[in-house]
Amino acid sequence: MAERLLDYHLDGLTRAECLWRPAEAGLHIHQDSGGRWKPDWPDRETYDLGPPSIGWITWHALYWTGTAMDRAFGEGALTQDDIDWTDDTTALCAGLRQNVQAWLAALEAEPESAWQETNRVHWPFADKTLADLAAWWNLELMKAAAEIGQLRFLYAARA
Repeated sequence: MAERLLDYHLDGLTRAECLWRPAEAGLHIHQDSGGRWKPDWPDRETYDLGPPSIGWITWHALYWTGTAMDRAFGEGALTQDDIDWTDDTTALCAGLRQNVQAWLAALEAEPESAWQETNRVHWPFADKTLADLAAWWNLELMKAAAEIGQLRFLYAARA
């Protein structure tokens, strides 16, 4: 369901929607002098930060989907600086969908007994099972999809 909702809200996503800021304050992405897009990285999670942009939400989704995959099934070396965001929305959406597919394939390849193991869960929490990580991952994906959708509705209805 989360994957379907994400697909629905990514379909037809535009650069203008990604770079639109729904309020003056809020988490966003910025292009550095070398042309690389960098996200705001908050030191807190409070309402006064303001609403994030779709650009920031999609970067953040790339970050946590990739990092969870890397920590559970990879080398565990991926960092925030390794996550590239692009304003090419076709490539951006393909990258998000690729992360989802890689995650689902990795989970499907695991035997049922692995779902209760805690040895590979290191991020975003420890001492939890692979099933706990998968549940968190799904909730985060649904949340990101809903946030993207809500902002797209606001963008479309702006006057």
